[in-house]
Amino acid sequence: MRKKGQTNRGVGCGKPRLAELKAALDGGGQMLILTHDNPDPDALASAFALLKLVETFDGLAARIGFGGFVGRAENRTMVRELQLPVKQTSRVTFDDADVIALVDTQPGTLNNSLPDDRKATIVIDHHPIRPETKKVKFADVREGCGSTCTIMTQYLQAAGVPLVGDVATALFYGIQSETQDLGREAEQADIQASLALYPGANRELISRIRYPDLGRPYFKSLHRSLERARTRGPVIISYIGMLDYPDLVAELADFYLRFEGAYWSFCIGQFKEDIVISIRTSLRDAAAGDLLRRVVGKDGSAGGHGMMAGARVPILDLSAEDVRLRMEELVNRFIKELGVEDETGGGLLDSTAAGGT
Repeated sequence: MRKKGQTNRGVGCGKPRLAELKAALDGGGQMLILTHDNPDPDALASAFALLKLVETFDGLAARIGFGGFVGRAENRTMVRELQLPVKQTSRVTFDDADVIALVDTQPGTLNNSLPDDRKATIVIDHHPIRPETKKVKFADVREGCGSTCTIMTQYLQAAGVPLVGDVATALFYGIQSETQDLGREAEQADIQASLALYPGANRELISRIRYPDLGRPYFKSLHRSLERARTRGPVIISYIGMLDYPDLVAELADFYLRFEGAYWSFCIGQFKEDIVISIRTSLRDAAAGDLLRRVVGKDGSAGGHGMMAGARVPILDLSAEDVRLRMEELVNRFIKELGVEDETGGGLLDSTAAGGT
């Protein structure tokens, strides 16, 4: 039996581990499953899978909540097409939750809506473990997995839950989205989970989710971002301005990394009272999460993996000009961390930009 909070790095989930999870939920009651705020496909599908798993346990009912909102078109389409039973925390009461589970997030990350006066009982995640996570009753945190969906797939397999229909579709798409079709930070466990899920997944539905209709605001944001993007050696930097939804920075960071000659992308914008940052790299062992935490420092919160990371920096009572200066400062810290201060660059759309033709 593992000690409280002990992690399960990169290994499979068998019946003993499933029994530990059940034991942590002994007593039944109401479970509230929380994802990180503004959940992505990995978080949404993992929460849905945990809900399906809990349905097989006696005396326990579950529901899913999240802070923020689902903004990216693919993610909205996923929720709609699969009819995922998720609700914003503004519509969820915590008082009747006997157990709180965090999925694809952890205590202390500042990216979820766990109240200060409540403690998580369950944490299932694939990000680097946080000190607070070691104190919870049951934690399964595997940095050796490319997605939380992979972990949840193994739990369903151990419980004998059929990998078919909406749950298989959600989990398969979650893995593919998080790992960019098994090309980014994917491990053998992610490949095996994908192979197990694929036969039971709805491929036509996955195609509709992956290629949704895009509204005019998206193209306006893309146009604005392209005009402001610039290069600095192997780095693409883009100021997006005011964001319609916070995960737009992640969406565009993925997009910019495709620029010829770029090894890093850095996108920054403002959503409500926060500066939001997303970085991506094609360098597998770059420790992007650690790098972005150094860039942000005590000004905000940051986290991520080896090849991708995100951060939030509160703007408090800063004026518009001070917000602009703070963004410039964060960009300069990033450039300094990478050691590319002396690299040449220019506007991304300029013919003189690195990689331009």
